[in-house]
Amino acid sequence: MKRSNQPMTTLVCLLTAAGSVSLYTGHAASIAYLAPKDSIIIQKQNINNKHLIRLYTNASQQALFFSVEGEEGKSYQLLLFREKGKLIKQSKVRNRETAVVGRPDKGNYYYEVITGDNRIESGTIVVQ
Repeated sequence: MKRSNQPMTTLVCLLTAAGSVSLYTGHAASIAYLAPKDSIIIQKQNINNKHLIRLYTNASQQALFFSVEGEEGKSYQLLLFREKGKLIKQSKVRNRETAVVGRPDKGNYYYEVITGDNRIESGTIVVQ
C-alpha cells in the first residue's frame, strides 16, 4: 500500500446535547484541548479523491459511523487499530452504504480505509 507524506489537517465538529455546534480546524495537537470530555476527534488524511469517505459521530458522540461514496460494485473496509498496531475493529460497506462502528473506548486510534489492496484514506481518532 502506498503511503503519503501530506500534512494532516483536522476538522473538529463539536455537537452538544443542547444543539450548539462549534467547528475548529488545524493540527490535532493544537485543538485537542478545545474538545470537551466524552468527545471523538477524527483527523483525516485524504489519499484518493475518487472516493468520498465519511467517518462521523452522532450528536451525543456515542456512536461512530462509516460510509463511502465511490465506485459502483466495490466494497470498502474500515480497519481500526489501537496503539501499537493491534487491530480492534473491522467494518465493511459497499458503495453508498453506512455502517455503525460503535463507540471505541477512550484512547488513541489509527484507522485505514481500503478497497482491494489499495489504501484510500487513513488518519487518527482520539476518544476522550
